[in-house]
Amino acid sequence: MKKEKGNVGDFLAACVVMLMMTVLLLSYFGQVQLVSQKEQINQIARKYILRMETKGYLTAQDEDALRQELEAIGASSITLQGTTVEKVDYGAPVALKIAGKLKGEVDFEEKRVSTGKY
Repeated sequence: MKKEKGNVGDFLAACVVMLMMTVLLLSYFGQVQLVSQKEQINQIARKYILRMETKGYLTAQDEDALRQELEAIGASSITLQGTTVEKVDYGAPVALKIAGKLKGEVDFEEKRVSTGKY
């Protein structure tokens, strides 16, 4: 049985396909990481809106802790405009609005409004 001579074109095509698959895989993992970070932001927002329901607003201590938790997961340029930062009357709605960037380039926004009785 004779061996056939190899063809550089076949080898090159296989290398290009492997390179493309690697790029796609890395892109996929990057997107999964963003989805994971957004889910973490969702959970953090839930935690703080529950605190706000109890107290009637976002306290300065809670605001600092919220910012630290968001920064710990990679959020930057964090703004809380639209958030209830002064005590409201019993039964009045409280709002938590978080906006910022993930990985320094992807914008995100999380908004929670509650009329829970505190």
